[in-house]
Amino acid sequence: MSEADALPARLSRVAGADVSYDRASPVLFAAVVVLDAESLEVVEVAATSARATFPYVPGLLSFRELPPLLAAFAKLRSRPDLVFGDGHGRAHPRRFGFACHLGVALGLPTVGIAKSRLVGAHREPGPLRGAHVGLRDGGEVIGSVLRTHAGVKPIYVSIGHRVSLATARRLALRFAPRFRLPEPIRAAHAEVNRLRRLGSLS
Repeated sequence: MSEADALPARLSRVAGADVSYDRASPVLFAAVVVLDAESLEVVEVAATSARATFPYVPGLLSFRELPPLLAAFAKLRSRPDLVFGDGHGRAHPRRFGFACHLGVALGLPTVGIAKSRLVGAHREPGPLRGAHVGLRDGGEVIGSVLRTHAGVKPIYVSIGHRVSLATARRLALRFAPRFRLPEPIRAAHAEVNRLRRLGSLS
């Protein structure tokens, strides 16, 4: 996991990655949705379903969720410049959560975006769009609590791979022009839940 920014001067494609499943079922649905970085239009969707090869263990979900997601990424025709992972990166008890695993495995700049806190403590950020505070654990800043829109709950942003925390926060805000979550995450979340409802990739 690297904290140094390794992004092109101009982003062309950004991707969102997510995995969905019922804890009582061994079947996992994984999807990656690639958007045009300027228009936020969907450029490409790749998905897969697979049986879990690792049990459901909180804090170790990467080992369960990453294999089918990497299989979905392997289907892409183009390589995104940046990936938003639906989960924590450094903001993890072991400082190496889902978004870190994903970024290192892909060799791509990756940002972790989560809707709830896994570890650490923070003050409430200010009420306006762009307000943020540090997420701290053991005296260490492990992420950023960012309000993407006035009047909505903040999101938890953390380093995945090859992106600094300040850049991760800026990008999360940039790609959330209308809703609480960045558009790539929203698109991937919608796709995996659609597949889960269908029960297949058809």
